Amino acid sequence: MAVMLYVQGVPIGYMAIALAILASMGGFIFGYDTGQISDILIMDDFKLRFATCSTPGDANTCNFTIVREGLIVALLSIGTLFGSLIGAPTADYLGRRYAMSVECLVFAVGVVIQITTTHTWQQFAVGRLISGLGVGSLSAAVPMYQAETAPSQIRGTLTATYQLFITFGILVAYCISIGARDISGSGSWRTVVGISFVWPAILGIGILFMPESPRWLTSKGRYDEARNSLASSRGVPRAEAVDHFIITRELEEMREAVEYEKNVQTGWLDCFTVERKQLYRTLLISTLQMFQQLTGANYFFYYGATIFQSVGISDSYVTQIILGAVNFGCTFLGLYVMEKFGRRYPLIIGGVWQSCWLFVFAAAGTAKDPTTNESIGKLMIVSACLFILGYASTWAPGIWILVGETFPTRTRAKQAAISTASNWLWNFLLAFFTPFIVKAIKFRYGFVFAACNLTGAVIVYFFLYESSDLSLESVDMMYSDPYCKPWTSRSWAPPGFSSRADLVEQSRAAEAHKPLATEERIEKTGEGPQKV
Repeated sequence: MAVMLYVQGVPIGYMAIALAILASMGGFIFGYDTGQISDILIMDDFKLRFATCSTPGDANTCNFTIVREGLIVALLSIGTLFGSLIGAPTADYLGRRYAMSVECLVFAVGVVIQITTTHTWQQFAVGRLISGLGVGSLSAAVPMYQAETAPSQIRGTLTATYQLFITFGILVAYCISIGARDISGSGSWRTVVGISFVWPAILGIGILFMPESPRWLTSKGRYDEARNSLASSRGVPRAEAVDHFIITRELEEMREAVEYEKNVQTGWLDCFTVERKQLYRTLLISTLQMFQQLTGANYFFYYGATIFQSVGISDSYVTQIILGAVNFGCTFLGLYVMEKFGRRYPLIIGGVWQSCWLFVFAAAGTAKDPTTNESIGKLMIVSACLFILGYASTWAPGIWILVGETFPTRTRAKQAAISTASNWLWNFLLAFFTPFIVKAIKFRYGFVFAACNLTGAVIVYFFLYESSDLSLESVDMMYSDPYCKPWTSRSWAPPGFSSRADLVEQSRAAEAHKPLATEERIEKTGEGPQKV
């Protein structure tokens, strides 16, 4: 146990980084499961076993019915929908670590069901449904665990690793698929699915060696264990933790919060009251989660291999890897963009950017037949990559960040569950109905997504408040201020501060235990901002 670095004068331990990265394997599991199905659907042995073939033994004559293909792809999302709703109470009952271990086991059971089927596509689909229960539960438990264990000074970066690992999992699935496609017989798709055992094993076993959430331990009255968990994250020896200023302060804040929450009874209906714009915020983030799916990103991730086969690309596996690499690499850019430029501007600009390239994609595929025009096919690939660049840099990480910082503390878990369920619901609807829509309108489907991206940008402009650089308590205050409008919220600051910049400066000084600018001003002039 040792201090890795100091941020704003506060120690950060190696354990804080290790637990965030390990917990992010939950995102990797989801990304891998999302990425694998696109390539599996075009593997010869998989089509021979589960598709309808006009000539037995000839994979080129095998095709999935629209319903069958949609269910194989989309049942994962139904599982994640229900899993996300039960993930939080499971983590509250078992503790964050044990909950993740159990959820990894559920995912592994689904993998077993998938790889043991021989000619029954329904069994494979049900296996994906059960794996989805594990994935959805992890999507609730992992960010919660990361937020509760990470030091506040780097909490945003560490919790964002969940989205980063999702994109990494998608890329790894594409790479493994291209290596396994030439394996004879069922070894091709069974290898891709079977390797899925590795990821939950790493998370499910490894997490047991990590410290438990100090927030959860405090809620159970296990204060000594909570203090030790905080010491691990800070890199402070346990013998020194009892008298350590920062650890003592954080533990006391947790105890006060737990006592307050015990005295305040909250239910699901509190998420839909007009008081303090609770209904407004619930509907806003649920709508943005819906539009994150309606950007069209999963159109490429779920059906990318099929899409690029249809545009005449000889090796669609390679194209998938290119898309996956762009998605993964640009997520790093997204972490910087959302930190540097706030929330509203990136989402608005990202929505417009994505709309433009989807329009190009759809117009090119509609104007000429990409299977006979190589230039059109290349243009469609380039436009898809540039769309993914915008998505990974803005809407992919941005919406998940908003889930964590928009809601008030006492109802955050419930409102986050509702908004996340919206994401999984639309994930399922798109995955299931996309084959039907593509059959009817082909590449004109891109025009639909282009319009949705523009609509999302408009919603952000008129309804989303700028929450960057504000504490969670200040965000709650901003949404409750009747004089603050979304388009003016970037300049809003809590009472007692002259501007958002003044707020940031004083907050950083306070965290570093330096004299506040206002204190210096009072000492020199005898005046300071009037506190309200």
